[in-house]
Amino acid sequence: MRQPTKNLNPPSPAGTALIILAAGASTRLGQPKQVLPFRGRSLLRHAAETALASVCRPVVVVLGAGVEQLRSELIALPVTVTLNPAWAEGMASSIRAGLGTVTSEAHEPDSVVIMLCDQPLITAATLDQLVKVHRTENRGIVACEYVETLGVPALFSRKYFPELAGLAGDQG
Repeated sequence: MRQPTKNLNPPSPAGTALIILAAGASTRLGQPKQVLPFRGRSLLRHAAETALASVCRPVVVVLGAGVEQLRSELIALPVTVTLNPAWAEGMASSIRAGLGTVTSEAHEPDSVVIMLCDQPLITAATLDQLVKVHRTENRGIVACEYVETLGVPALFSRKYFPELAGLAGDQG
């Protein structure tokens, strides 16, 4: 993991929320990838259970296309489901929808982790490491690195919430 920015504001004890992006239609695949099986459960359920095994709270799942089928994958899990009616606009609309839900929660998190539902090899330990680096090194953004490319899951401190809310299209 590479930590590209230094946060000037130390994290508060408010905690880190987590947003799972799962609103896309998977048109290239021809079926909802969120329901593809992985180790005996759907990718979506696996991502939610991984998030719940981390220190992040609340866990918000953003759904869009096929919401009814996907919602059933989350039965009995203590997650907040947020509907993104503008899911076809791209990933940025899902980030905005999830962030809107996270920031309306009573505890007002000091940071948020954004992850995708289709990265089944991400573990709770990876998510916890993002939070640990944020807290111990006072980093405003902490991202995973894949062959010299930064990507999700990634953590953003509250300082970056306005920028996340201003994303458009497939930015993410």
